[in-house]
Amino acid sequence: MFPRGLDVKGKKRKGKGKGPQSFVGLEALLVFPDHGDHVATLDLMRRFSAAFRFAYNRLLEGEKREDLKKEDGPLCTLLGLNTRYADDAILKAKALLASQKELGENPRKVVFGGRKLFRQLSRLKKSNLPLYERRKREWRERRKGMLYARGDRSKGGNLNLRLLVRDGALWLRINLVHRPAWALVKASHPRLHELLSRVYAGEPYNVELTLREGKVYALFTWEEELPPLVVNAQSGVLALDVNADPYHLALAIVNPDGSLRRYLTLSLEGVDRAPNKGAKELLLWQMAHQVVSLAWEEGVALATERLKHLPKGKRGDGSGKTFRRNAHRFAYRSLLGKVHALARRRGIQSLEVNPQDTSTIGMLKYAPLLSLSKDVAAAYVIGRRALGFKEEIPKHLKALLQDPSFHEHTRRFYEGRIAELRTRSRQERNRYLKKKLGRELAQARKALATLQSPQGEPGSPEGSTGGRNPRGGNPWRALRVGLFLPLLGRRVPRDLSALKPILHGSWEGWRGGLDPHPGRGSAAATPFPHVEGGSGG
Repeated sequence: MFPRGLDVKGKKRKGKGKGPQSFVGLEALLVFPDHGDHVATLDLMRRFSAAFRFAYNRLLEGEKREDLKKEDGPLCTLLGLNTRYADDAILKAKALLASQKELGENPRKVVFGGRKLFRQLSRLKKSNLPLYERRKREWRERRKGMLYARGDRSKGGNLNLRLLVRDGALWLRINLVHRPAWALVKASHPRLHELLSRVYAGEPYNVELTLREGKVYALFTWEEELPPLVVNAQSGVLALDVNADPYHLALAIVNPDGSLRRYLTLSLEGVDRAPNKGAKELLLWQMAHQVVSLAWEEGVALATERLKHLPKGKRGDGSGKTFRRNAHRFAYRSLLGKVHALARRRGIQSLEVNPQDTSTIGMLKYAPLLSLSKDVAAAYVIGRRALGFKEEIPKHLKALLQDPSFHEHTRRFYEGRIAELRTRSRQERNRYLKKKLGRELAQARKALATLQSPQGEPGSPEGSTGGRNPRGGNPWRALRVGLFLPLLGRRVPRDLSALKPILHGSWEGWRGGLDPHPGRGSAAATPFPHVEGGSGG
């Protein structure tokens, strides 16, 4: 709603004497008995949306909030808003600007109405006219259908968009600047009684109106004080790893000394089969409650990865239909957000850790050593990282990295793969398959470069990667490209038992799998020599 550290008035929060805050709320449908009120409200939403875009562009140019919100300023005189509406438009613009900077995006490339919808419009304009018209209406509603009013205790809750109870019904009075408009609030949300208690007590609540398919919806939000933390990481952590294929949660409970207490998995296939968005949200909330309840029963904190963005691909980019389907159903951000919110409301500490190489470390180190699945092993690494442990490379894997024959064998494998992919790409006439081969070729070249780069220490698990790798080569990734595809025939193998002999310094099991080699024979042509004492090979 607002940038981190700002209150409902856009001012810096003062930490003294005030507990942690959390935004909660509910959404309701607005029904206008008077059609004229409906039309006037839509016009006000259009003018407010224009003020929001105007304020955003002026803030980019360096203009000040105080100058923009004046009664004789451009927002009030040009768009017919009162000073409070004008200030709220500026606050929304400031929130968007701050979020763009926090995400590392270029703030000058914001597409009001949605970049994804805008791209769909460009693609559909000539190919599918009915769908184009529907997407165009949706884009216009997002671009022009917004109205926001912040709550204020001194104004009895909300000055411009005020809730009132009349004749046993809940109404929203919309200030149209020159006169009010009235809308009946239709909601059956469990938190409705909390909102009503704030209305009767004159407590502040924020209201944001949005337009969807010609109907006006109101989102009511307010701050609530969170309870003090009663469960923290000193007793251990429950670590989560969300996986798209199969669609499930992997959970690992890690003791304070870094050992694994227990683990389990929870299927998310029911979420994928949900008939609509509302049913999907309900199932995600139920799953979040189940996870938080488990953490409460075990008396441990919660830990997840700090995920910002996962590429989901698009049609024609060569990523493949199966990958795109799994990626687009992958509700990791929604689920983890719900888990963190519920944990803080119950007084459970929730932690986020750097996601760098958690899956790779889990697959290389703990999955074969403890006979875990790759997903549970990744959750275990997340839990250890949340407790402050840094993962050392096992001595036999470190010896393998220092062995020239290992590098020579892997180099020949990827050079042969690159040559094969080049030939297939030149002969391929299907442009989509050609793109897929191009992606595989780029991955093979990257793998070869990873193996050949100077081997440094693994990146620190603390902080955020920000999309950048640590200076120098990464030995975990070098081991991954050297062992997974050349040895197991897959970039992300599910059966990692073949790595167990390597972790114990014995290569007989590895050598036994070379002929026939799962990687289509490249390794069989360059057999890996046996090395005594686990010195790599």
